[in-house]
Amino acid sequence: MLALPPAPAPAPRRQLFVGASLAAAAGAMLVGGMLALWLRFRNEAIASTGRWVPEKISIPEVPSNIMLLGFVGICVFAQWAVYAARRDDKQHVGVALGLTALLGLAFINAQVAVYVQMELPINDTTGSAYGVMFYAVTGTMLALVIVGMVFSFVAAFRYLGGRTNDREIVTAHAIYWYFIAVAFSMLWFVVYVTK
Repeated sequence: MLALPPAPAPAPRRQLFVGASLAAAAGAMLVGGMLALWLRFRNEAIASTGRWVPEKISIPEVPSNIMLLGFVGICVFAQWAVYAARRDDKQHVGVALGLTALLGLAFINAQVAVYVQMELPINDTTGSAYGVMFYAVTGTMLALVIVGMVFSFVAAFRYLGGRTNDREIVTAHAIYWYFIAVAFSMLWFVVYVTK
């Protein structure tokens, strides 16, 4: 009896790619909107009082620059995890994901150092929105980095737990960290450089 050949295998579903891309797009809109508000309040403050940053507040540049440079390492380690996952090298995937999370922790440490060194009150009595906007913008970025660290731990748990054929989560992890790096680069320029 003659029979038709079997149907081709269905195309792989890319839920994690789509999810990570949608999360990156939503995060980009969130950070972009917050930076747009920052610039609006900054322009209004400069037009009315001539100053945006309060008098006795100085922005520490070393920790903010270290945060930016840390994202170079984060992106390299995230891509190293993708490279190692494609070659079924569990040990290097684990090291790369761990180092990515460790540099995320270093980012948090540097951001806390900025908060401590600035001694900026949230409730500014002068009527300036600088304190509120500074903590809102940098706090949102801090939350996005914490989500990235959780993503690193979930990716490590799934991949190192035996799902070595699930390389998609490692790639989605890298996509998310690339988004965070670009978003922080914009934040760094607007908040820490242009003051």
